[in-house]
Amino acid sequence: MIAAVWTVAIILFSCRSNLEEAEKLDLSTTPRQTIDSMVLLQTERGKLQVRAYAPTMKRYETDTLSYELFPEGVEVYAYTDDGILETTIRANEARHDTGKGQNKEIWKAYGNVVIKNIVKKETMETDTIYWNRTTKEIYTDCYIRMYSPEGFMQGYGMKSDERARNSIIQRPFNSYTVVVQDSTKVLIDSINFIGPLLPKGVK
Repeated sequence: MIAAVWTVAIILFSCRSNLEEAEKLDLSTTPRQTIDSMVLLQTERGKLQVRAYAPTMKRYETDTLSYELFPEGVEVYAYTDDGILETTIRANEARHDTGKGQNKEIWKAYGNVVIKNIVKKETMETDTIYWNRTTKEIYTDCYIRMYSPEGFMQGYGMKSDERARNSIIQRPFNSYTVVVQDSTKVLIDSINFIGPLLPKGVK
């Protein structure tokens, strides 16, 4: 009988301690969900649109906002309607915000952000980039470098469509373009030109 009373007392004390600890938790700073080795696939009409990987994802909830943090980085791959890999985005960290009751969805990637448009052979490097899924555009106010077959551009601020097809640096400086010449073009020295070589026996 005494043993049973002690057992009940221990259980009650343990439950009370757990409740006290639970009451101390700040749910706005405590993840509601944690996923390791996350893989995300987004399709439309059976066609792959976006593929994403992250070592860790933590989901948080507040009264007005739902968001996920990717503290160990993220990799995003976007495809054309024909299933061709078109754009990649990599960053050291990322955050995905979804406003409750609002038509608003924004991704923020920061830390060694590299955006590549595989089709256009363009690469952009910056510290922070925003991707508004609602307006379907990516943008930043930070310093940015862009490499392409046409040359090198750098500046502050950039806007583009979400596939990085039409990227515009808003305040460029010290940029340069590469003049590509046709290697098959034949140059003729008009001063020393002696005419074509004729077959033997022809004068």
